[in-house]
Amino acid sequence: MHLLRRPRRNRHTAALRALVQETKLHQEDFIQPLFFHGGGGDAQKIEAMPGILRHTLRSLVDECRSLADWGMTAVALFPCIDPACKDPQASHALTKNNILYRAIEEIKAATPRLLVIADVALDPYTSHGHDGLLHEDGRVENDSTVEVLAKLAVMEAEAGADILAPSDMMDGRVRAIRQALDSRSFQDRAIMSYSAKYASAYYGPFREALKSQVGSIPLDKKSYQMDPANLREALLEVQLDEEEGADIVMVKPAGTYLDVIRAIRETTLLPIAAYQVSGEYAQICAAARLGWLDYHAARDESLLSIKRAGASMILTYFAGEMLREWACDANAMRHLTL
Repeated sequence: MHLLRRPRRNRHTAALRALVQETKLHQEDFIQPLFFHGGGGDAQKIEAMPGILRHTLRSLVDECRSLADWGMTAVALFPCIDPACKDPQASHALTKNNILYRAIEEIKAATPRLLVIADVALDPYTSHGHDGLLHEDGRVENDSTVEVLAKLAVMEAEAGADILAPSDMMDGRVRAIRQALDSRSFQDRAIMSYSAKYASAYYGPFREALKSQVGSIPLDKKSYQMDPANLREALLEVQLDEEEGADIVMVKPAGTYLDVIRAIRETTLLPIAAYQVSGEYAQICAAARLGWLDYHAARDESLLSIKRAGASMILTYFAGEMLREWACDANAMRHLTL
């Protein structure tokens, strides 16, 4: 065959493939979500998320030190609140003894350069498990919830959080949080808005990790989280959050919404975060344990696809192990060259 163009030439060797690779993962791409509780004892395993722990405060700080040593840029914190502290009004969220504030303070004291992202939502604190306050008829109230969220964000900033991440999907909360932060001289604190958070079936293990599931039937959050069928609505949500002062917008989940990430990438100049959620993590782990997938290959391909779609940063439970592997590889190469 007399072919002028043979694309396979650029795939002939590993060195050539590396040279022409279009999408590359870097340690700065990753954010590690971390769960923790305020009780005693040891860190607790999360059955549905192999390798992921519900930390104690002490093990959380130790983990953050290790992550910082491996080159992690940021962690996202999710507190598991004692059920005795929960009520319908999420009042514990705004109390000084909320374990979240102590966690932020201790992490920043131990690792000042590690960015701390604080979740701004009420579901860890409500006895009903919803992300907002409820009307007497059971509806989630938007405006009264936003008032509490703005106060929560300010308290998180006072504790030392670098980035505030509203994950509730209430209308107008980005503007309210921006105004509240600015009024308290926190103009330098960024807002990472969960702009396109879908009412997904992939959140189950996360709710186990936070113990936020009420009863055996998953809560119906479709009145505030987005319909998985909608893409244009995501563009509207991003536009509104951008107008209200968001510094970073997010798509959640990531893997089943790559088209949404790509569409948003083409319409905004803001950085885009993508959250590879607990169900995505769990299904790769489960299939690999059964021998149905190559764990490392499937993991890496899933992360590459998220970045290829247009994500600027990825929240993923694989983050820590990825950086550990790269650190080990770098150390091995260093010893070989010495």
